[in-house]
Amino acid sequence: MTEQRLRIAVVAESFLPNVNGVSNSVLRILEHLAGQGHQALVIAPGARDFEEEVVSYAGFPVVRVPTVMIPLINSLPVGVPVPLVLRALREFRPDVIHLASPYVLGAAGALAARNLGIPALAVYQTDVAGFALRYHLRLLIFASWRVTRMIHNSCSRTLAPSTAAIEALTSHGITDVHRWARGVDTVRFNPAHRSERLRRSWDPGGERRIVGYVGRLAAEKGVERLVSLVGRDDLQLVIVGDGPEYGVLRDALPGAVFTGALGGEDLGRAYASFDVFVHPGEFETFCQTIQEAQASGVPTIGPRAGGPIDLITPGETGELLDVVTFSVDLPAAVDRVLAEREVMSAAAQARVSGQTWDKVCAELMDHYRQILRHR
Repeated sequence: MTEQRLRIAVVAESFLPNVNGVSNSVLRILEHLAGQGHQALVIAPGARDFEEEVVSYAGFPVVRVPTVMIPLINSLPVGVPVPLVLRALREFRPDVIHLASPYVLGAAGALAARNLGIPALAVYQTDVAGFALRYHLRLLIFASWRVTRMIHNSCSRTLAPSTAAIEALTSHGITDVHRWARGVDTVRFNPAHRSERLRRSWDPGGERRIVGYVGRLAAEKGVERLVSLVGRDDLQLVIVGDGPEYGVLRDALPGAVFTGALGGEDLGRAYASFDVFVHPGEFETFCQTIQEAQASGVPTIGPRAGGPIDLITPGETGELLDVVTFSVDLPAAVDRVLAEREVMSAAAQARVSGQTWDKVCAELMDHYRQILRHR
């Protein structure tokens, strides 16, 4: 029997040219939909003034809404809910509305879905309450959970990427939550891309072990906790990424190599050329960079909080450290991982070997069809 072709509208809180976990997962979903012959529409915030807007992706149109800049959200454009959202959805007539990390623009998408009688699926990807805590906005924590609960409970179901995220959502009254993880490109992220030339550019003497971080340089990522690795003669710290904390971190981590943001083959080479990968932030609902490092055969160290708990098996693929003592405990953890690096490298790569985007996107299609059957 021929499989039903679906029309999926994706309302994304973030999209190209901004590259982050939300936009990356949306891109992989669109590629899967295109490959399977489905139709899609993307509704997303506009680009910043100095950036070129992407008007289509994988053959699907991208509808842009006006944006405002909110510095506390990493200076990223935030879509303004406008009548255009309802109009675009009404004209496209989707079978399902997919809300990617819904909050501001996603709330408009959820309201439009209810007005049009179209089932909506919400994908939880951003710990807004955690960000409010990190930015010392305690009064917004309760409000952020109230908004999150309102949006997600108006949808047919919610998908969350980790057990920690599911527990947080359900503890705040959000119902019908299902686990949906993330895929990883095991061709792009692979130990075969390890580059001795790149390692020499970071450590001209060629005698140090390379400890790397990849991600946005923003306060909620906790990159300043890597300071406990600075000054060791046997380690070279490499920071891959850009963001509002770039200048502050350069001052705080003297001797570290800052590469700026990398993409494509350059990013794959960087991961594979690390000896250890560290992600110090506790507000990750999943932490895709840990999966990318593992696919690259790199043992990982992360906080015992959020998504990393599911991704790292202590003593096998890396180490989990308590958040409050992360910086203090980090040097000894790096030493333990380096002592077992070869074994942990193989275990890390094996952990993600079957976690392809095709697999997880096929799971997503099953969720679409399930909510259509029960509408």
